[in-house]
Amino acid sequence: MADKPAYLTAPQKLTTMPPGIPYIVGNEAAERFNFYGMRAILVVFMTQYLVNRSGAPDPMSEVDANKWYHLFLASNYFFPALGAILADAFWGKYKTIIWLSLVYCLGSVVLALDQTRLGLFAGLGLIALGAGGIKPCVSAHVGDQFSSGNQHLVSRAFGWFYFSVNFGSFFSILLIPLLLEKVGARWAFGVPAVLMLVATWVFWMGRYKFAHIPPRRDSFQLDFFRFIGIAIVAGVGGGFWMKFSEGHGWKIFSAQALTGLIVIFAGIFWGLHRLVPRVTLTPEVRDGWRLLGRLSLLFAFVAVFWSLWDQSGGEWVLQAEKMDRKFLGIEWLSSQIQAVNAIMILAFIPLFQYAIYPAINKVFKLTPLRKIGIGLVVTGLSFLVSAWIESQIAAGHSPNIGWQMPAYALLSAGEVMVSITALEFAYTQSPVHMKSIIMSLYLLSISAGNLFTALVYVFIKNDDGTLKLHGAAYYNFYAYLSIGCVALWVFVARRYKEQSFFQSEAAAVETTAETTSNT
Repeated sequence: MADKPAYLTAPQKLTTMPPGIPYIVGNEAAERFNFYGMRAILVVFMTQYLVNRSGAPDPMSEVDANKWYHLFLASNYFFPALGAILADAFWGKYKTIIWLSLVYCLGSVVLALDQTRLGLFAGLGLIALGAGGIKPCVSAHVGDQFSSGNQHLVSRAFGWFYFSVNFGSFFSILLIPLLLEKVGARWAFGVPAVLMLVATWVFWMGRYKFAHIPPRRDSFQLDFFRFIGIAIVAGVGGGFWMKFSEGHGWKIFSAQALTGLIVIFAGIFWGLHRLVPRVTLTPEVRDGWRLLGRLSLLFAFVAVFWSLWDQSGGEWVLQAEKMDRKFLGIEWLSSQIQAVNAIMILAFIPLFQYAIYPAINKVFKLTPLRKIGIGLVVTGLSFLVSAWIESQIAAGHSPNIGWQMPAYALLSAGEVMVSITALEFAYTQSPVHMKSIIMSLYLLSISAGNLFTALVYVFIKNDDGTLKLHGAAYYNFYAYLSIGCVALWVFVARRYKEQSFFQSEAAAVETTAETTSNT
């Protein structure tokens, strides 16, 4: 019997696209079909389809559904810290992705089989652990396939990677809400579960094509593991504190718990930026902590973007419920409208790469940090459109859903400039032995953004369930937040010195190309 071929432990010396990239892109398309299909119907499911153990309707209010929606997303992007440690210090990226993908599959199956609150929270918890755990590994795994010979293709690969995200999400956002409407929640959650199994299988098929960068269990990863472990324990403890502090039954998060969690996130970002680099460590480990500190401050601004962007799957969906949804001769479901974001991203990626960015470069040098700053302004403008729509609804009108299209166009443009740029920036700025950890820090910014949104709901909710900040004022608040923070971003970005790291063909050593940001 022939021996199985050995896994590659370093990138191949190529000038073309690495052979493992198609498997990663295919896996990402199927996995994103699962995630965005489930995400698209989550708020509608919680407000219209939840049942109790006897099968009787047990829906949530819109305010509670929005809060839980953002808490789920916050959890989903908090667990990447765990996945990063497993990948970089213990299992390696491939093994971490395979095992946590199976946890992800289990969560999807639970959602399909149980439509009660217990099934909802159990399924979402498993999905948050599985999906969150693999997130920093998959994107870092893309970069690991490249060496100095083909590093000029990294941007193209990340472009295809992001294309697959939106390709999968577009079809799922159109199909899954229709399944929920026509055949119910079991099929609506069951089809994405099948696609997640397909995603795992596609990734497994590419195992002999990938470069499997071995994990490095050095003192830096172990210290970072302890650091994140304390934060996770504190966060869970803060959540369960609610059980003893309020008399409203079994809830995991309250104002006290959310306040504690936001303090934890603030402590992580600030501690990495100011305190940790002062500890006496070896030069390599000390440089690693310093890099984490510099990037953590940048990613705190990226968190503002995600606080706004993820409202397109919650608040904008509920806004669409109050609008005239007949558009282009079709009566759309409220949760289907967000599919336009995927279409726009697919169109905007080449538009920005080959037309808009080159045009701006003729006026001034467009660095990655400048792209992010402009993107924050554009994202804020999208919420001014949403504020105008709310003012029309408050005046008793029923504006056509077509008025959400300019908001989605601005939001999608902001996504291209902030999200794609920050994703690539997180990889290229991290040393070889810290790729997954830096990716988890970037994903932590998404968690922090959603946690901020959930925390806002806690503090603006009145005792009777109404909101102190509602309608157009709610959207204006986020618009001013995103646009206003750019004034601080300019000062922070000017002080950041860009430094790129790629895998070596022969071994996992760093090849560094330094450039100075002129932001």
